[in-house]
Amino acid sequence: MHSANQPNRPSDENDYSLKDTNPQLGERWPAAAAAASGGRGWMNNERYTSTYDLVEQMSYLYVRVVKAKDLPPSSITASCDPYVEIKLGNYKGRTKHFDKRMNPEWNQVFAFSKDRIQSSILEVFVKDKEMLAKDDYLGRVIFDLNEIPTRVPPDSPLAPQWYRLEERRGGGKVRGDIMLAVWMGTQADEAFPEAWHADASSVYGEGVLSIRSKVYVSPKLWYLRINVIEAQDVVPNDRSRIPEVLVKVQVGNQVLKTKTFPIRTTNPLWNEDLVFVVAEPFEEQLQLTVEDHVHPSRDDVLGKINLPLSVFEKRQDHRPVHSRWFNLEKFGFGVLEADRRKELKFASRIHLRACLEGGYHVLDESTMYISDQRPTARQLWKQPVGILEVGILGAQGLLPMKMKDARGSTDAYCVAKYGQKWVRTRTILNTFNPKWNEQYTWEVYDPCTVITLGVFDNCHLGGGEKPNAADSRIGKVRIRLSTLEAFRIYTHSHPLLVLHPNGVKKMGELQLAVRFTTLSLANMIYVYGRPLLPKMHYLHPLTVNQVDNLRYQAMSIVAVRLARAEPPLRKEVVEYMLDVDSHMWSMRRSKANFFRIMSLLSGFFSMSRWFSDICQWKNPVTSVLVHILFLILIWYPELILPTIFLYMFLIGLWNYRFRPRHPPHMDTKLSWAEAVHPDELDEEFDTFPTSRSHDLVRMRYDRLRSVAGRIQTVVGDIATQGERLGSVLSWRDPRATSLFVMFCLCTALVLYVTPFRVVALVAGLYYMRHPKFRSKLPSVPSNFFKRLPARTDSLL
Repeated sequence: MHSANQPNRPSDENDYSLKDTNPQLGERWPAAAAAASGGRGWMNNERYTSTYDLVEQMSYLYVRVVKAKDLPPSSITASCDPYVEIKLGNYKGRTKHFDKRMNPEWNQVFAFSKDRIQSSILEVFVKDKEMLAKDDYLGRVIFDLNEIPTRVPPDSPLAPQWYRLEERRGGGKVRGDIMLAVWMGTQADEAFPEAWHADASSVYGEGVLSIRSKVYVSPKLWYLRINVIEAQDVVPNDRSRIPEVLVKVQVGNQVLKTKTFPIRTTNPLWNEDLVFVVAEPFEEQLQLTVEDHVHPSRDDVLGKINLPLSVFEKRQDHRPVHSRWFNLEKFGFGVLEADRRKELKFASRIHLRACLEGGYHVLDESTMYISDQRPTARQLWKQPVGILEVGILGAQGLLPMKMKDARGSTDAYCVAKYGQKWVRTRTILNTFNPKWNEQYTWEVYDPCTVITLGVFDNCHLGGGEKPNAADSRIGKVRIRLSTLEAFRIYTHSHPLLVLHPNGVKKMGELQLAVRFTTLSLANMIYVYGRPLLPKMHYLHPLTVNQVDNLRYQAMSIVAVRLARAEPPLRKEVVEYMLDVDSHMWSMRRSKANFFRIMSLLSGFFSMSRWFSDICQWKNPVTSVLVHILFLILIWYPELILPTIFLYMFLIGLWNYRFRPRHPPHMDTKLSWAEAVHPDELDEEFDTFPTSRSHDLVRMRYDRLRSVAGRIQTVVGDIATQGERLGSVLSWRDPRATSLFVMFCLCTALVLYVTPFRVVALVAGLYYMRHPKFRSKLPSVPSNFFKRLPARTDSLL
């Protein structure tokens, strides 16, 4: 980076804009690599790895420690606990040690960043671990960095060789050999993802896994639809009363109930659909219980059944699924009544129609930022229409996120989510300007989708952290693919903006290189005419409440499954990337949405003001020109529609000059985050349910009531206007309706005998008449409309 590589100055603290950068991307790798290696090795100047053409080159010295043989035993224990220590200047790396092993095998790779190499020799020591005294020195091998070869994939890996161990002072050979491979390479090397990096020497234990880059895949989610039809011969626990029956179904931590059948009977009928979210592999079981509503606070279980999810049929469309009868087990029988286990007891049965819906897309993220819209069943997937490539270059000016050794530090990693594929870069330790330079690729099935990238601080490095500590959020970036031009590489520095309890704060900048490649223009055009979601969402739509509840359950399942990976993608990371709290109330968001609506309507208001100025003759020249255009269109009415479309075409051409040259980014003004009141921020960050004092909650409740009262008034006014419009012909006001009916009859007779051209001419000239001929009082149609009755009289 050139311009974006400078550290943040205090004056740039509130610079929330997107910045252009000029990184040395992959197409310039070969020349740079050849120059760095002095022209030695196997580097071909005309070859480069296209997989890494969106990131900057990072050179590494790789050391692969394979194994050793014939190591000398200790004179005290007559055995050897060997390990290897690699030293390069101030950096050291060491393998794990083996107990009592003369011929150990490590097969570990170490990577030393070339930018930080401050030595001309590489030393490989073999040592014997001692419990009490200092570790014994067994031998070493020395390499001159100027003689180390360079390797570029797709060349085969460098073959390791046996090296004879030398004494510490180079006095001669000692007993034992070690197999090593040493080469210069880049992050495109196959050994890079699993290598132990020298700058991560402070990480140990389980933390070593948490700093490596990984790719995760979201679990395959299904909607499970249970249609509870009826039950037969339900036997109540209390034979003296007829039961009030309902059915409760539980899958994992999801519990849904049918309505209580309104008639007391032993053969209830419900015919209700219950929909759940489940994930493959199906680990939970479906637990169904038939219950008797004996008291408002108590339900007695009459029968139960457990079913594995694998027994249910998978369907891809709306074809009917066969229903089945299942026998219910008597609740407690065989457990509490062990002595009667062998008795034959009469069993109730329940009628179910159940299936796993493969024709829906299971929503696990906000529909505003959706990254995938494909149905669950892979057979229904279309061909991809493009390829998305993202180079995660690095970050600049990150703020300290935690204290380490009495000073602030940040151990940053980046997570990107698009479709079912999640990627996590390696963690760069203890730096505010990390450089990842990792590149990832996704198939694109719909360009009207969003990729989300988040930066986090790693709090699980194997040190003394609490096991339940959460990785801190540094910031998030969203890029909508449809705003990107095809085949163009976007290299920008995106601001990382986070809303804190004390206001909006810039946490740094994320530097990306993004390229969207279209595979077929015809397919792309076809996609724009297709529905956003699979057709099952339109043939058998889910209710709004169902979608919200199922989305929350899907997010929980994805978070739990990804947290079981190694290393885990933690719950707080998944929830932040999926916008788990986007449904929570926020005064700030409400204001932002209100002003979004106002800006949307501002165009109509501007047009109405412009037309009002024409009618008021504030600019006589413009009014005359509009009158001339109006007369031409009336005289030649066939020109009206062509003129409108030609005008929109010209507006589009004119706006092409001002088209955005970069993807949209987080806008603090649009989010209403710059001038937000501190108490509103405190309310937004409050827990649910609230943890604030009663007086503060009362004040906020009163404020919410006042805001909701104004909203209620506006909504009521809109409803009133609609009801007045509907009452014109409903005879709620017989005089008004009779007047309007007679007016319609007279108007119809006049329009039959008068050409439409004359009517339009008279109406247009009347509305654009000079102010001298206008009255300041409201017009007759307006007065008539405002007198029409609405249903407000019926409100309590």
